[in-house]
Amino acid sequence: MRQGWRWFGPEAPVTLDDVRQTGATNIVSSLHQVPIGRAWTEKEVRERQALIETTPGDRSPLVWSVVESIPIPDAVKRKGGEAKAEIEAWIASLEAVAACGIPIVCYNFMPVVDWTRTELDFVTPTGATAMRFDHERFAAFDLFILERPDAAQHYSSEDRERARIVFEAMTDDEIADITRIITSALPGSTTEPLTIPAFREKLVAYSGIDAARLRRHLVEFLEAVTPAAEARGVKLTLHPDDPPRSLFGLPRIASTADDYAALFDAVPSAANGMCYCTGSLGVRAENDLPAIARRFASRIHFAHLRATTREGDGRTFHESAHLEGDVDMVAVLSELVAEDRRRSPEDTIVFRSDHGHRMLDDLDKVVTPGYPAIGRMRGLAELRGILHALGAPPN
Repeated sequence: MRQGWRWFGPEAPVTLDDVRQTGATNIVSSLHQVPIGRAWTEKEVRERQALIETTPGDRSPLVWSVVESIPIPDAVKRKGGEAKAEIEAWIASLEAVAACGIPIVCYNFMPVVDWTRTELDFVTPTGATAMRFDHERFAAFDLFILERPDAAQHYSSEDRERARIVFEAMTDDEIADITRIITSALPGSTTEPLTIPAFREKLVAYSGIDAARLRRHLVEFLEAVTPAAEARGVKLTLHPDDPPRSLFGLPRIASTADDYAALFDAVPSAANGMCYCTGSLGVRAENDLPAIARRFASRIHFAHLRATTREGDGRTFHESAHLEGDVDMVAVLSELVAEDRRRSPEDTIVFRSDHGHRMLDDLDKVVTPGYPAIGRMRGLAELRGILHALGAPPN
């Protein structure tokens, strides 16, 4: 298995030398500066690749192995195969990536919002901070700040009352903070920042789109793009929904093993794969993570390894240290190692420590939310330790 690290580019607080010092060897990156929907050019991809892979003589080499992500425009999610121009632009981006020899592309199909949290610096018992999704605070935003017209029908009477109490206790600064966190797109998001009015308009645009229709649109997208990926030796990896359940009444279709099975049955190409994210899938208690890894082993080309801790009834959760929380990381890695050993050296799984606590010096620095250096380095070290214990030291 290959040690990956998500790098947000030359303006990011974490430098390539910082990445080298963590022990990671494979870069996970994207052209975040390119507007969503505009085709990437080979020139743009090669410029980023040269920045990553041109190694000073006294430094360890890095390789750009995963593109995370080529954003899928909203029109594709709403219209499926009818969004021909947007799909053609996406294929052009894929072709540019393939021309540069980058073998893995990660993407997601979450409508309106990408990965979602309500707090970025929840204080843990160690004094480090973590990201958190608080169901009551989210409901308060949905019902009383966004004021989504049909929101009430998606919450029980008890949920609505708790949300009202939470909202009435919020200060103006807290209201502004949760609004910014939810609407402004978190780092690496493949959706655009939105104002409250624009947010409402986006939701209206999804009226009548249920899970079956959204899944059909994803299948139509995959039917169009998978042949191009297969012909060029690129593996497509679908990231799970985060959290793995409906938000704002919107359907989500990559939350369970059955969701993935339906997509693999519909588009059986080996290029149609999975980004195996233990944090996203692990929030849902019924998701058996080792079983999912075992069932879809041949489809896993990229793994996000992190842990979460479910609170109360499980709808609230926070990011845990990598070997804590509700994820049995030893069992997960045992399954991934078993699959990796069946593969050729050119087809090994790329994994990265995902998210990470804000801790030590990072508490006093400007950091990318969810992606501080030290917390992720701790996670990578812990994952590396498990792999050594399993007799499978990473590359």
